[in-house]
Parts: sequence; C-alpha cells; structure tokens
Amino acid sequence: MSPNEPLPETPTKMRRTASFLTALAALALVLTPILAEARPGGGGSSGSRGSRTYSAPPATQTAPSGAQRMDRTATQPGSPAVTRPGMAPGAAPASRGFFGSFGGALLMGGLIGGLLGFGLFGGGAGFGAILGMLLQVALIGIVVMLVVRFFRRRQQPAMAAGPQAHAFQPQPEAKQFGGAGGMKAAAPAVPVAIGPADYKGFEQALVELNAAWSKRDLTALRTVATPEMVSYFAQDLRDLEARNWRNETRDVRLDQGDLAEAWSEDGEDYATVAMRFSMLDATFDNATNEVVEGSTTKRTEATELWTFVRKGPGGRWMVSAIQQAATA
Repeated sequence: MSPNEPLPETPTKMRRTASFLTALAALALVLTPILAEARPGGGGSSGSRGSRTYSAPPATQTAPSGAQRMDRTATQPGSPAVTRPGMAPGAAPASRGFFGSFGGALLMGGLIGGLLGFGLFGGGAGFGAILGMLLQVALIGIVVMLVVRFFRRRQQPAMAAGPQAHAFQPQPEAKQFGGAGGMKAAAPAVPVAIGPADYKGFEQALVELNAAWSKRDLTALRTVATPEMVSYFAQDLRDLEARNWRNETRDVRLDQGDLAEAWSEDGEDYATVAMRFSMLDATFDNATNEVVEGSTTKRTEATELWTFVRKGPGGRWMVSAIQQAATA
C-alpha cells in the first residue's frame, strides 16, 4: 500500500456512519407530523372556480383578508375549468405536484445527492458506503419535504370562546377583485340568487364531506365533490396510508359563514362561501390506534372558502374548490 493511499474504511466506521444516518432519518420522520395538515384538503388550497380560479374571491366578514391562491388546480391560467360535476377529471393532477409528496421529496433528495457525489459524509466503496449513500439520499429527501411543507403550512386561528349560531350571515354585494400578479381577471358577473336552501346545502356538504373523509369512503366523496377534488382527496388518503396513518374529523360544526360571490358561466352556477367551523381533528396510527397529531377532545377551528358548482338551478351543489383564508 502506498504511503499516500488512504486507509480503507473500517467496518466499525461504516456501521457508525450508517447508524448515525438512520437515527437522523428516524428523527426527521418523527418530526414530520408536526408540520403536516391531515384534514380534508390538506390545509392548502385546491380545486377550480371556473374562469375565476386565478381570481381572488371578495373579502367577507368571515374571511376579511380573502383567500390564498390555489396550490393544486386542474385549470390552466387563461383557460376555463376542465373539471365538471359529471365529467371525468381528465387532466386533473392526482397529487400535489412534484414537491407535494414524500416520493417527490425523495426524488429531489436523490438529485441533490447525485450532485454532491456520495453525499455529505464523503465517498467510499463497499456495502457500507452504498448503504450510507442511500440513507443520505433519503435524509435529504425528508429534509426537502419538511421545508416544503413548512412553507405550505397555514396557521389556523385560535378557537373562539364558545360556538356561534350555525347560520350564514347576510353579505352585501362585494366588488370583484382584479387579477393581480398576472392572474386572469374574473369573468363578467351573471348574478345567481342564493337562498336559505342553498346555504343549508353548503353546511350539509361540509358535514358530509368530512364524514366521508374520516371513513376513507371515496364513493361517498364522489357524491359531494367534483372528480377533480376527489382525486386530491384520494391522493391525500394514500399519503396518509403510506405512513400507516388515518385522519378523522369528528363533530364538525359551522360557526359562521357568508357568501363571497355567486355567478353563472357555461350553463353552470358557482358559489364561493366563507366558512368558519370547528371540529375534533385527530390523526391516528393504524397499528397502535394512538393519536399522533391533533386531539380527540380539544376542538380546533378553521376558516376556509369553499366553492360549489351545480348544473343550473335545482341541481345539487358539489364542492369544486377549498381555499384557506388569507392571513392579515
């Protein structure tokens, strides 16, 4: 052996490196639930609002700061919605995008690992070095996933003291927001009358959707949401199942709601309503049935803007989008 040739990596050193990386990866997996939003919609903004998908809905008393932009949508900028209540989702994406799942983060971690050679802890040969490299790739992927989820996480408002009346508040006609930042301007308003029966249907959809989600019942979800939204729910359920988890939202109560806008286009009626609701939100480990996130006794609160679509007057309202309320 040449005096300048590096000493081969010892089995003990390789085992220590592999153990260290395994411990870091396990720690990252343990911390992941802190940043996750497991309830329906994933705590993000998804779906389509027809030609107004890229236009902000007007502010309301329930959501005075308006809504956040879409994280997931099948509607391309400058084009009408492609998902209808009676149509297959077609081009609707089945996931949150490249960065929206563990697989995407892991792939990105692999790319980063490839650019860095053998990773953060140097190269080597043999089984120990290969195992260490694979663990490094997985660790980098988890870190990328955590960072992405951190920036996507939306803070939820604190629970108000005591429930309020389950009624939608009357909302005066609001001015339409312009298309800022290159977004497509909203279509000309064609008024749609929204009455007590419609508001009751919106509240019923909120309860039914959460019940179907908690049962992981895609058939029931298809009766209350568009195919595009069901595809997102299905992907989110698969992401939970990959960790052997399930999420349940129980005792969902509408505390306050009001209409943001209602319009008609292409023979379909749309209505976007702001809803503040409370619930028991808990994520369980399927193996142990223990709560890994949330609580079965402490209520949490969320403020979201839900968009519904129907095939003209008399049709059933279907959930076509869920948007998180923007923070002030």
